Amino acid sequence: MSAAVFLDKDGTLIHDVPYNVDPKLIRFRDDAADALLSLQRAGYLLLLVSNQAGVAAGRYEESALTQVWSSLKAELGFEGVSLSGIYYCPHDDEAGCECRKPQPGMLRRAAEEHGIDLSASWMVGDILDDVEAGRRAGCRTILLDVGSETEWRDGSWRQPDFQATSLTQAAELILRVDGKVTNRGGA
Repeated sequence: MSAAVFLDKDGTLIHDVPYNVDPKLIRFRDDAADALLSLQRAGYLLLLVSNQAGVAAGRYEESALTQVWSSLKAELGFEGVSLSGIYYCPHDDEAGCECRKPQPGMLRRAAEEHGIDLSASWMVGDILDDVEAGRRAGCRTILLDVGSETEWRDGSWRQPDFQATSLTQAAELILRVDGKVTNRGGA
């Protein structure tokens, strides 16, 4: 079984531009490639898990996401980072599906398809719905505290194991907690 780091897209991996499907408007967090590369080198699978309610709301066609995923993979690939999978939920809050975060469906599906040990894995996201999805799936969680969370609804599923202010700090936490740091933050 493999260990993985699940990453939210909007607000975590890239700067959030609501309902954006234009690859020219995608801007990665400054430290995204280096942070992900350090996790990849330490042996983690990297998987994207993203709610895409814009499909259900009619903001864009589901087919428009194909160019977004291709662009993300290509840009990360230029930096030597490989995403092992991209999972998304095209439903809105009212759909009651098991895949929309805070439900754990996307993480569980990825675990089944990639042989992932969820208890050895991590969920990193910028809102508490990401944390809740990770905890419900059995992962350890990091809230990327970059000002995205606006609801702050309390609950036992919504308590992150850690908080970080950057992807670099999140990666360093993961590597340190899992004992994969060999010297000064490197894997």
